[in-house]
Amino acid sequence: MISTGPFFLDQIFFIVFPYVAVIIFLLVSIRRYRTEAFTFSSLSSQFLENQHHFWGLVPFHFGIITVLAGHLIAFLIPREVLAWNSHPLRLYILEGSAFVAALLTMVGLVSIITRRLTDPKVKKVTSWADWIVFASFVIQILSGLYVAVFHSWGSSWFASLATPYLWSLVTLNPDIKFVTAMPWMVKLHIVSAWLMIAFAPFTRLVHILVVPNPYLWRKPQVVRWYAAWKSLRKV
Repeated sequence: MISTGPFFLDQIFFIVFPYVAVIIFLLVSIRRYRTEAFTFSSLSSQFLENQHHFWGLVPFHFGIITVLAGHLIAFLIPREVLAWNSHPLRLYILEGSAFVAALLTMVGLVSIITRRLTDPKVKKVTSWADWIVFASFVIQILSGLYVAVFHSWGSSWFASLATPYLWSLVTLNPDIKFVTAMPWMVKLHIVSAWLMIAFAPFTRLVHILVVPNPYLWRKPQVVRWYAAWKSLRKV
């Protein structure tokens, strides 16, 4: 039940907004796929410029996939994660690996943004939605790094507190007592994640629903311009 007491904002941000975000994500994604299937793409600008594209997209994707996989594992098997973390050395390895993956994501994102700002051709095809996505990623990654530094052992308290909260949403029995006492930066990290989920179907992020990301290990692609090929035939 939604009350008007001191936890009203927490109820809005951690009960109402998550369900609204998921509903928007599902409905808009389905509608977009049924009516604009061609737009279910990353709309890559690789053919406009490839060198900086590689050094931005590859570290970003390796980093973000690792970070998301870590969150998913802690969500699915929290007891196993806590058991792993019961040994200090294994805890340090897990936390260090996650932090490095987050840094790798940030390095890639900075390279992506720099490329979008400095390359005239790429900048021309960058939409307002792209800039919102970049800003959202910056907030999400920086807040995550802040939490990792100033609120240590995130893998353990995620498994202990965030996982029960998320499962309470899945079972339609929301219980926010797990998150209301968390630091404000952790709350920002959670809310910004729900915001990204809600906004994703309006952007190129929808490509994650249909593409298994094989480009991370695929061979380089050769792009040929038809005009140049035609001129060579005349020589």
